[in-house]
Formats: sequence, C-alpha cells, structure tokens
Amino acid sequence: MNQKEPLLQREGAKSVLASLLSIAIGLAFGALAILVVGLASRDLGAGSAWEGIRLIFGGLFSTGRGASGALTWGFNGQNIGNMLFRAMPLIMTGLSVAMAYKTGLFNIGAPGQYLMGTLASLAIALGIPSGALPKPLIWLLAFCGAILAGAIWGAIPGALKAFLNINEVIACIMTNWIAANFVTWMFSISNFKNVVENTKSSYIYKTTYGLVDGKYVSGAGIATSKMGLDKVFPGSQINGGILIAILFAIGVYVMMEKTTFGYELKACGSNRHAARYAGISDRRNIVLSMVIAGGLSAAGAGLYCLSGNTEFFWSTYQSLPAIGFNGIPVALLAVCNPIGVIFTAIFMSMLSISGLQLTNLTAYNEYITDVIIAVIVYLSAFSLVIKMWLGRRKDKVGAVDANAEPLVPKSEPKTVSEAKGGDEA
Repeated sequence: MNQKEPLLQREGAKSVLASLLSIAIGLAFGALAILVVGLASRDLGAGSAWEGIRLIFGGLFSTGRGASGALTWGFNGQNIGNMLFRAMPLIMTGLSVAMAYKTGLFNIGAPGQYLMGTLASLAIALGIPSGALPKPLIWLLAFCGAILAGAIWGAIPGALKAFLNINEVIACIMTNWIAANFVTWMFSISNFKNVVENTKSSYIYKTTYGLVDGKYVSGAGIATSKMGLDKVFPGSQINGGILIAILFAIGVYVMMEKTTFGYELKACGSNRHAARYAGISDRRNIVLSMVIAGGLSAAGAGLYCLSGNTEFFWSTYQSLPAIGFNGIPVALLAVCNPIGVIFTAIFMSMLSISGLQLTNLTAYNEYITDVIIAVIVYLSAFSLVIKMWLGRRKDKVGAVDANAEPLVPKSEPKTVSEAKGGDEA
C-alpha cells in the first residue's frame, strides 16, 4: 500500500521552504549590516541601530516619531496603500517572467516590453481629445493598446527563437535597447511633453491632463478608478489597478494549470522536440508564449501610467526601467508560481517602503533595502541546493528502511529444506 508522502518531502513544500529561508537570511543579513554600521559609527550607536532594524522588519506600520522623539507604530494607510500601488506593476512583470519561464523561456525583455506599453498607453490616453469618447472607453483603449504593443514586441524574440533558434536572452537584450531608444525618440518628437509646468523638463503629461482645444488641461483627462480603496488607505496612491493585477495573476494560473493550452505551452518548454512528436506545434507555442509574456509586462506599464498620479521621464536611453528587471527576482522568489508572484511582489514593495521610512526617520540610507533584496535574490538562485539537501535526507531514510531485516511470520518456513523437512515429518 502506497504511503502518503510527508509534507516536507513534496516539491511544492520544498520550493516554498527554500524561498522562505532566502527571505529570512536576507533580512537577517540586512539587520546585521545595520547593527555593524550603527556600532561602528560615533553618530549612530546601538539605539539608532535598533530603530533601523525595527524599521526594516516593520517600517510599513511606522507612523513617524512622537513628541518624545521615539518611533510610533500603528495602522499606516498611506504606507500600505503605496505598497500595494508599487506592487501593481511588479505583479505584472513578475507574471511575464514566470509565465515565460514555465514554458522554457527566459524573458529578460520585460523592460523593453514595459517601455512599449508605456508609449502606447500614454500616446492613446493623451492623443484622444477629451470629450471625443467617454473617459472609461479611452482608458480601456489605452490599456488594450499597451497590451497589444507589448505583445508585438515580445513576439520578435519569440519568432527569432522559434524559427531561427536564436537564444531568446540575446534577442531580448537587443530589443530592450531598441525599445529604449525608440520610445525616447517618439516622445522627443511628440506633443506630450509637459510644457504647462515650466519647472519640468523631459517629462510627459500625466493622464489626468486632457486635450481640450489643442491644449492640455489638468483634470480633463483619465485616471484609473479608485474603486473605494482610497477610503481604506487614505492619502495613498492606490487605485483599482491592484485588483486588476491580481485578476491577471489568477487568470494566468488557471491558463497554465487548468487548460490544454497551458499544458501544451509547458510541454514545449520541457522538450520542444517531444512536444512536436506528440503533435503540438512547438514554433507556434514558443511565439505565443513570448506574446503573452510581452503583453503582461506592457499591461503593468499601462496600469502604472494610467493611474493618473505618475509622470514618465522620457529620456530613457541612459537606463532601462528597473521595474522590468525587478520582475525577475519576483518570479524567482515565487518559484514562477503565478499566485506566489502576488505575495513576492507585495513583499518586495514592502521592503521598498521600509527603505523610505529608514531614510526619513533615521540616519541610515534606504539603499540598505536594495542590499537585502540582492541577498534574497542571490540566495533564491540556490533554492535547488536546498531541495537537493531535503531530497538527500529522504534518500537516507529510504536507505535505512531498505537495509533493515525483513519481518517473516513464524508460521512460514524460512528455507526450502525446512519446508521439505516439515513435509517428511
């Protein structure tokens, strides 16, 4: 009779354990760094180090300093709302990387796809005159335009991989920089540059600016609906985009785990030649995988830009958007599980908010949280080592059981001679 496999020996449990250990070690490393800096500095000291450590672990719930100068704690709706707002595009880029990885592809082109989604969403939202169409319809067109632009951009490395067997990493790196320069050029020749606020330079209008009689007017444009979340988290940037991102994550999970199409995508990722032998079109599915990944990444840009409270700095040729690359650690830490991506994106955003609190309330720099994230990502790459260690323990237990002397009932003879002797007697 088959015995039920122990919980800690299951692949899913080992993956979760590996990620949790990576997070715990990363946070411990950050706390140790703060402690060392605090004790080594004459201006900081042990008290300041203790405050920094508490802010790293619970900065999300810090409400500032009281009259006595001590840190105060409680429900901080602004911090929590801003955390969820920052998690919104991270969920989408994390889904983009995770979905492609599940199908055997490494989508390092998420930054370029994100930029193409930014260009499309802002161009449509700012290019359609206010009053020409209902505002919800303009928002929907801009969002769908972002997804389409990212899907087309993702199809390029997908097609190169499928038909010419060019490594998707190399193709994605090239398309990233092409997108950066293309978007920069398109915005530089456009009329979308913010000329109303004279202190701005190289910034694009927020989508709350609408085109009225050839001029951009504040408040005449579109923005993502708050859906009542601003009442729950007052003073924050949160809007309904976080709910849309979560629905996308659930949709990707259902597609990959519960549909024939998702099974075919994963089969091509496991072995495209075996999938082709089974009658699955490997080339089509490779292209479709990158199309979906590109659309997801660009959807994150659409949700972020259409929120109405963000500005885009169009001189992007100097660097690619970090939000695209940050999707990689989000996916790795979630073991490329679409539902897990939601929680890892929120965790990464929480560290970002904690870093801001660290800068605002102590003498420490917020970049200590970047060090923590780097350590966590580095350790998450070693998750396979933890799985192998757990598997080795299982093998040892199995070996002990195999070497044990088998139990033989006393009523049965142990040898052939004993059986014959018993018959003659």
